Formats: sequence, C-alpha cells, structure tokens
Amino acid sequence: MTATVTARARSVRLTADLVTDAHAFAALAPAWERLFGRCAAATPFQSHAWLHSWWLSYGRPGRLRLLVVRAGRDLVAAAPLMLVRRPLPALLPLGTGISDYADVLLDDADDGPVADALTTALADAARTALVDFREVRPGGAMERVYERWPGPCRTVPDSPCLELPALPMEGLIARLPSAKSGQRARAQLRRLAALGVRRRTVGPAEVETALVRLLALHRLQWQGRDVTGEHLRPRFREHLLRAVGSMVRSGNAVVTEFRIGDEVVAVDLTLLSDGMAGGYLYGAHPDLRERRADVAVMLLDACSELTVGGGHGTLSLLRGDEPYKRHWHPERVVSRRLLMARGPTAPLLTAALYEAVARQRGRTVRHRWRERGRDRS
Repeated sequence: MTATVTARARSVRLTADLVTDAHAFAALAPAWERLFGRCAAATPFQSHAWLHSWWLSYGRPGRLRLLVVRAGRDLVAAAPLMLVRRPLPALLPLGTGISDYADVLLDDADDGPVADALTTALADAARTALVDFREVRPGGAMERVYERWPGPCRTVPDSPCLELPALPMEGLIARLPSAKSGQRARAQLRRLAALGVRRRTVGPAEVETALVRLLALHRLQWQGRDVTGEHLRPRFREHLLRAVGSMVRSGNAVVTEFRIGDEVVAVDLTLLSDGMAGGYLYGAHPDLRERRADVAVMLLDACSELTVGGGHGTLSLLRGDEPYKRHWHPERVVSRRLLMARGPTAPLLTAALYEAVARQRGRTVRHRWRERGRDRS
C-alpha cells in the first residue's frame, strides 16, 4: 500500500485485532516489514526481527498484547505491547530494557483514520492497566496516538540520546569546535592506519560467528569494571544471534570486524533504518588501548561511512551521555515517556508520575556528582 491508504481507509473498513499468540506474531513478519518501510519515524528497534526475537527471549507466556489495524488485508498500524502486573498493572512496549527507542508503527500516508482506530483499540485493550510507553523519540509515531488519547495522560522526560548529523568522518571532524580538536582526531585516524587496522563488513552467513566474538570481546574489555549486566546474560546472547542475521539480510543491521593482520581486534554492531544509523554494541580487545588506538574514533569512522549515501538522516550514539560521546558535540535529544490512563485507572497514572519524578531527581543528583568528580580530577 502506498499513498492511497487514506482514501482506502475511508472506503475499506478498518479492523483492529488483539494478537496474544507468539506464533501469530511470527506470521506477521512480511506484512510488518512492509509497514515498517512505510513509517518514516520507525527506528531499527521497531523491526519485526528485533521485536519478535526480544519476545522469545524476554516475554512471558500470556502477556503478549499486540494490536494491529488493517485496511482490508493490508497492515496499516501496529502497537507491540506486553502486560505487566508489577509494580503497577501496565501495558509496556516490547523491547523494554535493551531497546534504545520504543514506538508504534503507523503508515505515513494516514491523515487520521488509522491513528484514530489504533488509539481506540489501545484504549479498549488497556482496561484496568496503565499505558506506559517509554523511550519515545521526539517525532515518534506514538505521539499521534498520545494526541488522540481520550483519557488522562501525561508526558515526562526519559533517557537522553546523543545524535550527530549523517556526515562522513571529515564532516564530523569539521564540526569540532577548535582546530586543535580536529588535528587530534586526524592524528588518531593516522595512528589507526599506522597500526594496520582494517575493517570489513560481515556477510549474512558469518554473522553468528562474528556476534559470538563481539560478545566475548565485550566481556573482555569490561573485565573488572562496571558493565551492563544484561549484555553478559545468555538470553541477550540468544536474542542477538536470532535477530541480527535477519536484520543484516534486510538492511537493518551491519556487523563490522576490525583486524590487525589476521587477528580480529574488535567487532561492532550498528543498527539501521531509513532515518537513522545507531551504534548499538561493540567489543574491543584491551590491547587496542595499550597500543594507543582510539577505539571511539575507529568506531565512529566506520559508522559514519555507513550513513554516506544511505539516506540515514541521523547518526545516533543512542542512550547515554558519556564524555567520549560529548567530545563530538552531538545534539542531546531527550526521549519521552508517555503515560496514558482511562478514567478509572487515573490513580495508576498519578503513582507512575511520582515514580518518574523520583527517578529523574536521582538521575540529576548522580549527574551532578559525576560532573563534580570530573572537575576535581
């Protein structure tokens, strides 16, 4: 379906269904990916391969709540959700925890009827639960549902993400605030070349082997330091091995190996959609730092090359505002948490707001302590 969706929505009856069976979710893959390609706001975390694999690793039986809207046989909207009971009864987006962005899918050609149908279906599905949609990127399709929500609703800030324009490496260097910063970055690129660092894109048949190596290197590089514990768990490994091969074949992911001679010294996973390229996870051997190789520059150089001519409007550094990311003077884009209730569930919304405010204050305090620590060092 193309730009005729709105006219068809007026002449063809829209139907909304609630999918609760994982096998039915799997069967939606072809239609889901066609809709994914017609939703400009979609990020790689809304691809069917990512979300279905996430459900297989993290979902709980009986909790799938997948809303789909069709115009005739064509899928024109989808809201991937799950039901949780604690700490509050709520509908949460699939992908929660390991996805940097969450969203629904809405056909770009819709001027209202499909969004109305999805909003009505979501309000019906919510019943006694709060709709708690976290990590919505500004401009996300979920905002069109939020604008139409018939009951109490609130929005609060969520995680910050840092974003750069989709430029080649030389363009990113040119954006640096001083000539000295640019000279340092170019010196780091020369250092990588002098070490003989070469990179190659991994083909679909080699993805599993490369990802196993990525995770091993990731564990090694963080040994003895604080690390995101989920990245070391078997369920996360199974999710990546299951999802990324399909995403590579569809053009929604690229796995890159970095070698010195015959040795693989780093592996990077970058996720792609029409509007974004995002560096998701990498593993690098500690010897690279001992050789004075700047791993951040190496990865950014590779990621920026993926955006050139690819139509990706943003080079995202994804969640977190670590100092090595801020060095490149990215734009700080704060995702939003959209909270929606029906009249009887308004107290749940109030409770969630109190929790969100407390969480935000905690983040602010931690950020100030980190900044003070840097100023003293």
